[in-house]
Amino acid sequence: YEPLVAEYHGRLALANPGVERQGSVENGLNKLVEISDGACTFAAIHDSARPLVTIEEICNVVKDAKEHGAAVLGVPCKATIKESDDGSTVLRTIPRARLWEVHTPQVINVSTLLRGFAKVETEDLEVTDDVSIVEALGEPVKLTTGEYTNLKITTPEDLDVAKAILEERQMPPVQLKA
Repeated sequence: YEPLVAEYHGRLALANPGVERQGSVENGLNKLVEISDGACTFAAIHDSARPLVTIEEICNVVKDAKEHGAAVLGVPCKATIKESDDGSTVLRTIPRARLWEVHTPQVINVSTLLRGFAKVETEDLEVTDDVSIVEALGEPVKLTTGEYTNLKITTPEDLDVAKAILEERQMPPVQLKA
């Protein structure tokens, strides 16, 4: 990775990972503030397990974040969601009309994110995604409609689906400078 970082000196930097996702994001945010001397006003946090995000999705979520302060890509839930308190029996069915599956990138105003991380630390909160930090501040997050093809690759079957999506898109491979 070092030759790639060197090729983009001043534009690409690595931050230490955290124990959990929120620690990694906080470390990355602090590195961004450091290398930009505070000039960067928005951070786009993207999960590398979602490599199929489109340029259009990225542009849309960035546009929404600039307008609303924070935005997250997502799609309406298609599945029926059941709640269980013991993992064995159904407690209830959650109406899916109000449910969204959120994706990345999640784009947030840097000062909002810094205030949010301070609150997370002070109140010892655990957050599972980045816009949850904004929610903890009581501030709004815009839902930006994304694509169902921006799937999270976590199983071997996901790789098969991803390959089919890429073949359908007929996109040439990306060549990185090294």
